[in-house]
Amino acid sequence: MQLSAAPYEERLTAPRSWWLISFMVGLAFAIVLLPFGTLPMLGGLAGGTAVAAVAASSYGAIRIRVVGDSLIAGEAKIPVTALGGSEVMDAEEARAWRTYKADTRAFLLLRAYIPTALRVEVTDPEDPTPYLYLSTREPERLAEAIEAAKAAG
Repeated sequence: MQLSAAPYEERLTAPRSWWLISFMVGLAFAIVLLPFGTLPMLGGLAGGTAVAAVAASSYGAIRIRVVGDSLIAGEAKIPVTALGGSEVMDAEEARAWRTYKADTRAFLLLRAYIPTALRVEVTDPEDPTPYLYLSTREPERLAEAIEAAKAAG
């Protein structure tokens, strides 16, 4: 079976400020290695920046996709038939559901630097997960893609 192109795909990339912080980590390494000479200092700058940039990049490499009849959020793959209604959340409501409204059984794919989110009910009686909390920059589009996948399936 050939899967069609994903109607929704998003990479939860790290914010731009994290790249500046990566450079500052490299600068800190350079300062620490300054007493050992110019070459170790440059190595510390390059190495420290590279390690911090790889860490920032890997944290932001997580994806949310709707492909065929499945929602893929990070490592989780959920058939859309197991999903119920969706709730688009603005920054304030998303913060509430990440903190005091959160259920410990819920699947949370959150990135605090992304202010908006989508909460999707899980209707599968075999699954103890009550809902999915998905940080997304485009919650309306994600909700539409899930509904379209449900209608197509």
